[in-house]
This record gives sequence, C-alpha cells and structure tokens, in this order.
Amino acid sequence: MMKKLLLVIILVFFTIGSVFADTWVNGYYRSDGTYVQGHYRSSPNSSKQDNWSTFGNTNPYTGKKGTKTYGGNCTAYSLLKC
Repeated sequence: MMKKLLLVIILVFFTIGSVFADTWVNGYYRSDGTYVQGHYRSSPNSSKQDNWSTFGNTNPYTGKKGTKTYGGNCTAYSLLKC
C-alpha cells in the first residue's frame, strides 16, 4: 500500500512540474500584419536540447515531433551531440 501511495505522489509531482515548465505566449501581429495565435512554449533557458522543436522531443500539445538539430550528429542514440 505504501509503495502505491509513493508511486502516485511521484507521478503527481512530475506531472505538476511539467505543467509549470510551460509558458503561454499571447497572440500578436507581426510587422507584415500576419496574426500569430497564442500558444504554449517550453520555458526559456540556455539549453536547446529541451525545446519541443529539437530532434528527439515531442510537443505535448500538438504531438508534433521535433526535427531541428544544432550541430553534431543527432540521432535517437546520441541526443547529447545535438
């Protein structure tokens, strides 16, 4: 029983942590007049490896898989080289 409770607490902790890691961006107009709808993005930081658009990652809101690489050989087995 205690193991199940501990597992539930851990799952809730990681779920809440990932929700708070996202940032809402309000919609805006570009200089050419194009409207960009509001959307979520990963919280800004100095790493590109945790961006949803980076190869090996998936956007949790759209399900779209990341395709961008940032130098090096980026494969499922060598994400540290992205």
